[in-house]
Amino acid sequence: MARTTDEPSSAGGARSDRAARVAAMQKAERARAGRRRAALIAVPTVVVLAVAGVVTAVFVNRPEPPSLDAVTTADYEASVHVTEPVTYEETPPMGGPHYSVWLNCGIYDAPVPNENAVHSMEHGAVWITYRPDLPVEQVEELKDAVSGQTYTVLSPYEGLPSPIVLSAWNNQLPVESADDPRIDAFLSKFVQGAQTPEPGALCSNGVGTPTG
Repeated sequence: MARTTDEPSSAGGARSDRAARVAAMQKAERARAGRRRAALIAVPTVVVLAVAGVVTAVFVNRPEPPSLDAVTTADYEASVHVTEPVTYEETPPMGGPHYSVWLNCGIYDAPVPNENAVHSMEHGAVWITYRPDLPVEQVEELKDAVSGQTYTVLSPYEGLPSPIVLSAWNNQLPVESADDPRIDAFLSKFVQGAQTPEPGALCSNGVGTPTG
């Protein structure tokens, strides 16, 4: 009688099973790799979106800069030097004829000559004047505002139209209080600003002895 065997078919079945298991493992590995790639992409995306959200929030919530629409202007010619006191149109002046020597920039506890201070403004200084009866705490706040500034003059002034007046060459702003945010805005724009007739000119080595 002839003998039969099922060994070849068993081997073929085993190979088929192994191939199926290998294919399943490869499929699972591809799936895991895909999930890893997705995670690697997702994390930077989340970070970018978070940063973008923060930046957007900063810009959206950033307060509008104070308006300087109330600034009045003039059109005085520069470099007009005189030797006699001048009667100015504005109180305090914001330009016009002036003495040939400028006022040293800084803080003064007493009134300063108009004609010297106007020359300082020609050099790019901002002159902050205040009524002599301005409360002490507000005067101190003004001193803080100009602290470290090399092109500012701060001094009391009789007869001002408002408690505080800020003047630059051909530009002037009256304010009611030392905590007015327009003070910093005015300083930022006009200290050695585009209005300066003589940019780069000194605000020291002139006349006057500031206290600060």
